Amino acid sequence: MMRQNLLTLIACFFVFQSFAYSVDVTTLGAKGDGITDNTAIIQKAIDDCSARQGGTVEIPAGKFLTRTLFLKSDVNLHLQFGAELLGSTDLESYHKVFPNLKGKETPALIFARNARNIAVTGLGTINGQGAHPNFQHGNDSKGGPRRPKIIYFMSCNNVRVQDVTLRNSAYWTQDYEKCDGVIVRGVKVYCHSNWNNDGLDIDSRNVVVSDCYIDCDDDALCLKSDTDTPCENVTVTNCVLKTNCNAIKFGTSSYSGFKNVTISNCVIDRASEDHIRQWYKNYPWLGTKDKTVVAGIALESVDGGLMENVIISDIAMRAVQTPIFVRLGDRKRTFSKQMSRINDVMISRVVARSESKVACSITGVPGGDIQNLTISDITLVTDAEVGKDEIKMEVPEAIDKYPENRMFGSILPASGFYIRHADGITLSNIKMITKNKDERPMFYLDDVKNFVQTGCTFNGAKPTLKKK
Repeated sequence: MMRQNLLTLIACFFVFQSFAYSVDVTTLGAKGDGITDNTAIIQKAIDDCSARQGGTVEIPAGKFLTRTLFLKSDVNLHLQFGAELLGSTDLESYHKVFPNLKGKETPALIFARNARNIAVTGLGTINGQGAHPNFQHGNDSKGGPRRPKIIYFMSCNNVRVQDVTLRNSAYWTQDYEKCDGVIVRGVKVYCHSNWNNDGLDIDSRNVVVSDCYIDCDDDALCLKSDTDTPCENVTVTNCVLKTNCNAIKFGTSSYSGFKNVTISNCVIDRASEDHIRQWYKNYPWLGTKDKTVVAGIALESVDGGLMENVIISDIAMRAVQTPIFVRLGDRKRTFSKQMSRINDVMISRVVARSESKVACSITGVPGGDIQNLTISDITLVTDAEVGKDEIKMEVPEAIDKYPENRMFGSILPASGFYIRHADGITLSNIKMITKNKDERPMFYLDDVKNFVQTGCTFNGAKPTLKKK
């Protein structure tokens, strides 16, 4: 897998270095005054570069207003330092150029389909202006006109997005769907302008993500499986993830599954802003007192897909409600007649500070066990304070419910890990420290086979374990 990703990286490097032709859009009449509509001029530059079998469209310093741009094969859209592409706030204009949206497709500011060797690079900014009142403000599950993403690439080969800053999307910030060979490096995301402001969504294969800084309202790094092709061969490293939702998330869409994924050397923290979620106000039973991340690591397979060969390591997180949330459910089976599966997952070398009563959980469903999961070398520090009268021993199955850390209620019957419907769980060298009195056992097992626990401590002593 690592060799495949390296080859993809090398191939993209040489492809994009070969672009000899370049054009500055201001030489074609584009105006960086923040008012003039530059769509036609920039699009013509893109089309011309593609027709020459390779070129760079240069956006110099200034504010360049544009509607949807269709990136074409062999084109690098390069934003120089001080350049800012301003997305149009005319929602109708997006829907005019995307008249036949299918399934979960949405409009976008920078869009490509079936293109090859494409790039968005440079030290400039793309601003979606997603806080504008022309865009619906509310969770997408409530309907309304579909809001545009900033970057949306579908079924493309050899994609590179590097160094740019993406701000204020009206919807997801960037989405790579059914692409093959994707590099996202050094990208800065700051999106607290609207609901559903995901930082980075990946539903592709042969992907390398590195050195990104993401500060957003919704899920920060989100691997999805929305099609009949698994999300696979993905490497993520050296990223800062700040969010009001989940930091590292697989799902919720999990129709085909996730295979061969490594995530390492990442920092997880509370978001800089919180205008929407405000868990500490809207869900006081969580026991949080400030902005929090929902789950640091959320692995969710609930739609018939297979999750296997996943390695997550060297993660530092604080201000999280739930450090680790692993859920196998049975919600939909769109591309498979089988129930979802989670096999062969390793999580190691994690330091986490949690601020809620919702402990870590590893839960399957009756007839569907999570298999071969190893968690090792973990330090969990929690601020939760739970008395005996608060502990509820009955936990609903919620087989087909939307997966989220709080799906079972406010308090699980374990302070460390609640584990149910699993086979082959190994927990080793887990050190748990409670800052307040927590009457729950460290581990609570329900229908768990082949459980191994070694070298674990609870406030420096032997951990307590209960079985149902």
